[in-house]
Amino acid sequence: METIDLITLRARRELGAFTRETAQPTKLDLLDLEPLRQINNIEIDEEHITITYNEKISRSYNTNAVTYKEWSYKYNEDTEFVNAIAKVIDLARKHLRDLPETLACPPGCANCCMGYEPFVSSADVQRIADHLGMSYKDVMKNYVNERRSADGFVVGWLQKVDNDDITSKCVFLKGSGSGHYYCGIYPARPHDCAEFSPIGCEDVDTDLRHDAVHKVGRPFQPRHEMKHVRGSTLRGRQRRRS
Repeated sequence: METIDLITLRARRELGAFTRETAQPTKLDLLDLEPLRQINNIEIDEEHITITYNEKISRSYNTNAVTYKEWSYKYNEDTEFVNAIAKVIDLARKHLRDLPETLACPPGCANCCMGYEPFVSSADVQRIADHLGMSYKDVMKNYVNERRSADGFVVGWLQKVDNDDITSKCVFLKGSGSGHYYCGIYPARPHDCAEFSPIGCEDVDTDLRHDAVHKVGRPFQPRHEMKHVRGSTLRGRQRRRS
């Protein structure tokens, strides 16, 4: 017993009806019968709705070939579609002032200071150098992994405490743990850090409260100054003992 392909049968009937109504010839092999399984993108303007769907990626060693289906429909004369899109617009109006949970960073989170490697420009390096009372050259040597971008704007990225571990803390991050972290050079932080927005960030420590009291400790001190401070402290203790 021969199996009936209901999709193809329906398509033949649709094409036949169209030909009878318009006298325009139609061919089944020019009709794409692949069902819409996975929607990748929807775009809606004043007249058209365009859906891209069923994306496929063919991977090679050196390139990827991305293919997808695209369906475009002039909906503005279709009452059913107009009403459906009107409902979507009404929902958008209803939720227009909804605020995301990550509108602001919870105090002391600093998850973005681990895992991310902020790029720095020459202006960033000079600002950090001025803030720390160091030379541009010394900041580059001690705190920046140097690598210039093709346009010359980026000169590198900030080092980590452990440069071999991408999840390690930024060298300028201070504090004892989540909820207590703070930037040791906050007024002079790189542009990448200053422009970072928590909105949409998926790395926020959701266990932290936004209304928690956050105490910021001592600012970051350059390595040569830290040695000097430790030496002074030790000498002071020795004097007290004597």
